[in-house]
Amino acid sequence: MLTIAFLRLPHNPDLPLPRYATAGAAGLDLLAAVRADDPLILPPGERALIPTGLAMAVPPGYEAQVRPRSGLALKNGITVLNSPGTIDSDYRGEIGVILLNAGRAPFTIARGDRIAQLVITATAQARLIEVNELPETGRGAGGFGSTGI
Repeated sequence: MLTIAFLRLPHNPDLPLPRYATAGAAGLDLLAAVRADDPLILPPGERALIPTGLAMAVPPGYEAQVRPRSGLALKNGITVLNSPGTIDSDYRGEIGVILLNAGRAPFTIARGDRIAQLVITATAQARLIEVNELPETGRGAGGFGSTGI
C-alpha cells in the first residue's frame, strides 16, 4: 500500500484526515476547512476556492486528482470546476477545491462538510518526438461524435 504524508495547516487543527468511506472506495473524502462561525454560501452560478487546511507530499510517479462527489452533484448541482483537478508530486501547498454551484439554489458549505474526493493514481511522463506523419488507424481523425450517438 502506498504511504502519503499529510501536513495539517494552522487553520485545520481539528478536522479528520481524508479517509476512504468504504473498503472499496477509490477516493478519499476531502473536508471543508472554512471557519466554523462563518460558513460559505455559494450562490447559483458562482464558484469559490474552498480550503481543506491540508498539504500533502504526493510521491514521484503519482498524482492526486480532486474530483466531484456524485451526491453533491446530483442533489445540489455542486461540482468541482476544473475536474479533475491535478495535484502534482512536487506541489506542497494547501489542497484547495474549486467548487461551482450549477444548481438553482444557494448552497451552504460548513466546516467539516465533505466537498470532494481525492484519488491517487500513477502517472508517466512522456518523451515527445516530432514526426512527419502518424501511423494509420481505423478511426483516423474522426472525433466529437464520429462513432455514433
